[in-house]
Amino acid sequence: MSAAASSTISIATNPLKTLSLSSRSPLPPSISLLPFPSRTLNNPRRRLILVACTAGDGSKPTILVAEKLGEAGVKLLEGFANVDCSYNMTPEELNTKISLCDALIVRSGTKVGREVFESSRGRLKVVGRAGVGIDNVDLSAATEFGCLVVNAPTANTIAAAEHGIALLASMARNVAQSDASVKAGEWKRNKYVGVSLVGKTLAVMGFGKVGTEVARRAKGLGMRVIAHDPYAPADRAHAIGVELVSFDEALATADFISLHMPLTPATNKILNDETFAKMKKGVRIVNVARGGVIDEDALVRALDAGIVAQAALDVFTKEPPAKDSPLVQHERVTVTPHLGASTMEAQEGVAIEIAEAVVGALNGELAATAVNAPMVSAEVLTELKPYVILAEKLGRLAVQLVAGGSGVKNVKISYTSARATDDLDTRLLRAMITKGIIEPISDVYVNLVNADFTAKQRGLRLSEERVLLDGSPENPLETITVQLGNVESKFASSLSESGEVKVEGRVKDGIPHLTKVGSFEVDVTLEGSIILCRQVDQPGMIGTVGSILGESNVNVNFMSVGRIAPRKQAIMAIGVDDQPSKETLKKIGEIPAIEEFVFLKL
Repeated sequence: MSAAASSTISIATNPLKTLSLSSRSPLPPSISLLPFPSRTLNNPRRRLILVACTAGDGSKPTILVAEKLGEAGVKLLEGFANVDCSYNMTPEELNTKISLCDALIVRSGTKVGREVFESSRGRLKVVGRAGVGIDNVDLSAATEFGCLVVNAPTANTIAAAEHGIALLASMARNVAQSDASVKAGEWKRNKYVGVSLVGKTLAVMGFGKVGTEVARRAKGLGMRVIAHDPYAPADRAHAIGVELVSFDEALATADFISLHMPLTPATNKILNDETFAKMKKGVRIVNVARGGVIDEDALVRALDAGIVAQAALDVFTKEPPAKDSPLVQHERVTVTPHLGASTMEAQEGVAIEIAEAVVGALNGELAATAVNAPMVSAEVLTELKPYVILAEKLGRLAVQLVAGGSGVKNVKISYTSARATDDLDTRLLRAMITKGIIEPISDVYVNLVNADFTAKQRGLRLSEERVLLDGSPENPLETITVQLGNVESKFASSLSESGEVKVEGRVKDGIPHLTKVGSFEVDVTLEGSIILCRQVDQPGMIGTVGSILGESNVNVNFMSVGRIAPRKQAIMAIGVDDQPSKETLKKIGEIPAIEEFVFLKL
């Protein structure tokens, strides 16, 4: 017998005192999970909390500010701690000083690597990054040494949006080029005739905080604004007169394209020769997001071919770019040296935001901007680790099965377990599923603190169902099922009978397995990547596909076939260690008996 209990997630209005978990990639052996209220048959309910940080004699903690911070932020810190503002330190000087500090605040110019945490001898409790990106902080080392990392992601929003609009307008009217021409003693009015913004279509690629503010301002300039973002709530877009469209539609219809997407494996060089070819001839491009989202060589080719009329760039793949860069030197390209956040107001805002986060963390609180978590006991890690990995990978698989323009809004999570509801706290698993769904196309670091808040902010409605099974409660869970409702799927067989994208998994011998796709039973380990094929069930299919992969030197680590009935339709799930080339995948798709297939990266 089994019983089901379902509930819709209620989002807490003040998550600051909750505990946190975060990891950008699947958990390595040394990753730390944050404990949460839990109880097994042999363990009483327990809770770990962060303790306020003070010196052993009760004196104030010490905060080292290694790069210039706004005065308002420094004053806030001084009201709580001893503040040491030491700028332009060498790595050796930082390593020497850090053992005397409880917190460290940096911008982008200071590298906080493993040696910093080793040199702190366990005293460093918080690293604050005054800004969004944390590329200069070794997150895995911070977690290993029990040091919390926080950032300041919101204060730069208006500054970045204003800079995007400034580049948009100055590009359209050739401001930079005509300024240089006049200063060179020329007066070429006919050469620098621009284009009007009124009535033109602007495609905002990435409708987060900055993208939304750019859209508001562009509407005020009389532009028609469309946007592409798989997670943007339609009601929020419609409220400011913005139409959400698919990626390809945005490229095909835009007169101007403004990029506001994070740099992730999915967005790396997302504007390339292939995507430039889909654009309207004469399109103009603005980028104040991340340099790596554009293939810079391909952009030069598109400019020379007349596909792209002009570009305005604040960010580059490598910063600073080479002085002789063909892109930087191109006559129809306007460039600025990464000034998106460079206003006096934004700098003060960042200073206050990071100061508040660091002070809160030292007080034993965790802000929603925490991007990693402290260490926990090996006992908790041992029990939860495979289920945490399973939860995140199911989220990643499910979102990759959604067709480009659909957008994810409704997520249903089902757990089957022999443990009573009171003995099964699923917040951590829910957080990891949210993480798997959101992080592949976002620069948000999802953790136990901010998972529900981030989901709500992006219009995701999550519900949970728990099915109680008979049997031994030795294992926390039997299965986890993730369903995405009201979406289109790029792999039709992943749809359940009621029309949702559906994936199910379980842990076997400590290893996460995918056990169901849509209505088809499969069994494949969630390691490497997966190829799913719907095929006519006939002899030789496994050998045919395996041979194609073998000829391309792609190692198969697991293969499973689930079918409706003999000689009818079947789903073949193939685990591969490497990403097959486009040519290899094309060969698989050309096999007559294969009706559809999809490659999913874990």
